[in-house]
Amino acid sequence: MAAFDTTRPAYGAAPVAGQFKGFVANLVAQVVAWNDARVTRNALSSLTDRELDDIGLVRGDIEDVANGH
Repeated sequence: MAAFDTTRPAYGAAPVAGQFKGFVANLVAQVVAWNDARVTRNALSSLTDRELDDIGLVRGDIEDVANGH
């Protein structure tokens, strides 16, 4: 009886598959980061100047906070 191991990639296919997975993972990470910044920007923009002052921010700080600076 012959056995066939399907857990290993074929020779030569692994580098391309790995690069593609890395590209997709990087793309997903960028989309997640963009969405996090968008949600943060929208949440802070909805606050009043008084509420922003309570947390130590001014309107000009919103973009920096959203981008993680």
